[in-house]
Amino acid sequence: MEGNIVKLEFEALPENQGFARSVVSAYCVSLDPTLEELTEIKTAVSEAVSNAIIHGYERKGTGKIEMELKTIDKDKVYIKITDYGKGICDIKKAMEPMFSTEESREMSGMGFTVMESFVDKVFVESEPDKGTAVTLIKYLDTYYGV
Repeated sequence: MEGNIVKLEFEALPENQGFARSVVSAYCVSLDPTLEELTEIKTAVSEAVSNAIIHGYERKGTGKIEMELKTIDKDKVYIKITDYGKGICDIKKAMEPMFSTEESREMSGMGFTVMESFVDKVFVESEPDKGTAVTLIKYLDTYYGV
């Protein structure tokens, strides 16, 4: 059974990373997550949006990011972040810790690792020159009967 579904689209600008965090936080509050769960969800979303801005659109700010939020059975949060940027050639390699396409030392290459640490499932679909979709699924404590 699916609950509330929210879909939004925003520009691939760094300032919208905080906006995405705020939206996901407001969305999740009605599910009564723990503070830790909420922080984990916001961090994973922030990483996914950051990847879209930095890697998908190469920091050009000229593209759109779509975010879809929905609940599944009131104890699972489903978040899908999609960009229509350059895509990922090798998803398996991109998900390796410390891998980065950035030549500068500014990027740590830990984005997917962070996402995988804070949510229960991470799915990545991508096609070069067409974009990337990252799906995050988080089971709330109520899922485990806590």
